[in-house]
Amino acid sequence: MQILRRLSLTALWALAAVGLACGLVWAATAAGFIKPLIVISGSMEPGIMTGDLIVDTRVSVDDLVVGDVVSLPSELTGDLVTHRISAIVPDGTGAYTVTMKGDNNAYTDALDYSVSGEVWQPTLQLPGWGAAVMRMTTPAVAAPLFAGLLGLLGLAMLVSPGERPSRKPALA
Repeated sequence: MQILRRLSLTALWALAAVGLACGLVWAATAAGFIKPLIVISGSMEPGIMTGDLIVDTRVSVDDLVVGDVVSLPSELTGDLVTHRISAIVPDGTGAYTVTMKGDNNAYTDALDYSVSGEVWQPTLQLPGWGAAVMRMTTPAVAAPLFAGLLGLLGLAMLVSPGERPSRKPALA
């Protein structure tokens, strides 16, 4: 029983470390420092694969050049599109018109992007992590993981007979 308790405590500490890391990522995302994105299409393959997790950070539009990969909001979908810049033209008001194309696409994107200030640019790519995150957040996987976590917590709380406090008889 003691071995089970020690193993469950070790697993709980490891899960606590993962939880802390997730909390830090959430805080950085909520503060606007980073934007984690799961790649859902093959338009940038083979450089960025479907199922990868990319972490974007903010960069100034003034620093962008043709060939950079950026994530810009699409007027068609309302989502961010991560593609390579094929043309960037200043419009005279401090903004730029950006034309992008996926590395695996035959043609440029249907609409150009008007951008100013700062945009998101991938700075970290974690191969396959996006697919894992998507899988782990489905109810069919998350519910059993939560039940297992509760089981580990229960095992960790077991107290061996040698550790139990002795009961003293009540005085009359």
